[in-house]
Amino acid sequence: MTTRKAMLTIGKGKKIRDLPVYKGTEGPEVIDITALYKESGLFTYDPGYMSTASCESSITYVDGEKGILRYRGYDVTELAGKSNFMEVCYLLLNGELPDKKESELFIAEIKNRSMVHEQLLFLYRGFPRFSHPMAIMCGAFASLSAFYHDSLDIHDEKQRNNAALRMIAKTPTLAAMAYKYSIGKPFNYPRNELDYTTNFLHMLFAVPSEDYKVNKVLAKAMDTIFILHADHEQNASTSTVRLAGSSGANPFACISAGIASLWGPAHGGANEAVINMLEEIGDVKNIPKFIKKAKGKDDPFRLMGFGHRVYKNYDPRVFLLKDTCHKVLAELGMLNNSLLKIAVKLEEIALTDKYFIERNLYPNVDFYSGIIYKAMGIPSNMFTVIFTIARTIGWIAQWKEMIEDPKLKIGRPRQLYTGHKLRKYVSIGKRK
Repeated sequence: MTTRKAMLTIGKGKKIRDLPVYKGTEGPEVIDITALYKESGLFTYDPGYMSTASCESSITYVDGEKGILRYRGYDVTELAGKSNFMEVCYLLLNGELPDKKESELFIAEIKNRSMVHEQLLFLYRGFPRFSHPMAIMCGAFASLSAFYHDSLDIHDEKQRNNAALRMIAKTPTLAAMAYKYSIGKPFNYPRNELDYTTNFLHMLFAVPSEDYKVNKVLAKAMDTIFILHADHEQNASTSTVRLAGSSGANPFACISAGIASLWGPAHGGANEAVINMLEEIGDVKNIPKFIKKAKGKDDPFRLMGFGHRVYKNYDPRVFLLKDTCHKVLAELGMLNNSLLKIAVKLEEIALTDKYFIERNLYPNVDFYSGIIYKAMGIPSNMFTVIFTIARTIGWIAQWKEMIEDPKLKIGRPRQLYTGHKLRKYVSIGKRK
């Protein structure tokens, strides 16, 4: 994998180091600085990992300059248009798309694990009703390690696989329970005759007093959203899962850590922020005023759903989400939806206004997903919970890849220390 050496000159050219340079399948080459401190006494300084490859992975490829996102080599928009979420889960977990028999077996394995232990009902009831569903998700997911002791040995391949299947299967159940609990309605048990996404929507919206049939257009839309959110390389939550997992923590605890990271408004909570922004704008006629505010250097207002840490081009997932959004609103008779009109106009401005173009502020994946959820009747505090359902498979695949890597080491970043040097202790009576 080493293609050449990089020459590093330190100080006034007195120290020169040869550092290995690695070439991946695609993307930029990387300089291996593993031995840098040992040989030179220096660390690198890279807040936010702007230029650092934290690991080697064969799962997801992102090219932000070209607007590319691929799972195991497959373009994500092709998968979302032709495949389904269960196939994508199998692909991310195993590296290849399943044949018919493998697919049927995998789906059966997931369905047979979708129930959760009845004792979890008491855990949920310990939360206040006004608890944010993500707070419940963090606690409930971590608690799975207390119930499934036969899935905790990370060095046992069978237990790792069993844990993976359990987590994929139970996340929608835990998510639907969090929602039902927050609105004071009874939990719905999973239904094995339904597919994965339809089952989630049934658990979310059905009530015991009447029959409920999931709208196929909405189920397809949700399945598409799940696929588009399934993985995204080494983002904040995935890096959190890997860092937690590097210590040898059990898989349920690691994914719970990822859920906590995803909760942040700069990460998984961004689509909720988009809806709040659109509601604040209120009407298309108010857009110029808010565009002016967004451009103001001293104005704290920011247009949410534009720009991306990685993508410096149009987020490839947005095309499909925009189309999905129109289909959902057409199905629900909501094409005159005021939020959609504002969103469409904002996108039009972002793609033509010099200010946005120069700063690569293109619409991102959060821009349309929140509108879809709101049209479905899903409250904004559940948006990140749904993201959790989709991203769980990505976290699991990344965690599993890391655990099975023979080069695994515990994650231990270093720092640039700027505090006090050694100080002598002064007794309290003599302090000034």
